[in-house]
Amino acid sequence: MQSNILLIETATQICSVALAVDGKVVARRESDTPNAHSTCLSVFIDEVLKESRLTSRDLGAVCVSAGPGSYTGLRIGVSTAKGFCYALGIPLLSVPTLLSMAALYYRQHPDYHGLVCPMIDARRMECYTMIVERELRMKNEELRILRNTSADVIEAGCFDEWLNRGEVMFIGDGAEKTKEILGTHPNARYDNSFRLSAEGMLELAESRLHDGKTEDVAYFEPFYLKDFVAKKSVVHGLR
Repeated sequence: MQSNILLIETATQICSVALAVDGKVVARRESDTPNAHSTCLSVFIDEVLKESRLTSRDLGAVCVSAGPGSYTGLRIGVSTAKGFCYALGIPLLSVPTLLSMAALYYRQHPDYHGLVCPMIDARRMECYTMIVERELRMKNEELRILRNTSADVIEAGCFDEWLNRGEVMFIGDGAEKTKEILGTHPNARYDNSFRLSAEGMLELAESRLHDGKTEDVAYFEPFYLKDFVAKKSVVHGLR
């Protein structure tokens, strides 16, 4: 099954929107400006549709990055995706953010056959992580999750179980801050050029749409992993 799929990624500081037509990304918009999701997202969606000479009524599904990540960013992305799906009567799809990161890395590096550990900064020395491998089955490549999403305090030896098996590529904004801790292991690899993008959801979104793995538009919630903690307002006059 092929369809026009709108891809929305707002789980981190990066706001990314892509439009896939017949299995290929035909338009993309991205910004890493802090706290810009609320102002950029709708504009980006409008721009990718116009670039592709399509309207929202031509969409067959919307896929949103499900988290974990920024509480506010996830809420903005999911709310927008739900609005389109409800108004147009089309399926809502979701993809775990870390799995999307791994999928994108493997697509960008077809010759890499080690493990991938996507990492999202969760503040202090904690990161959201996942361990993923790519395997070949019947001439088709599939991703296999070896360890599900977790919130880890990064300390020496915490990934030795996987590093002792072979190369592990650490990617994402959590990888750089933990490099000094994990970098001494000979199998630890880092790619500082990796950038999160909505494109990473493409194959996963198509697979979910084909298999009928859609979300309930009314009740779907992002995967926050940790409870939201409100900060004290710094605006004068608010308590």
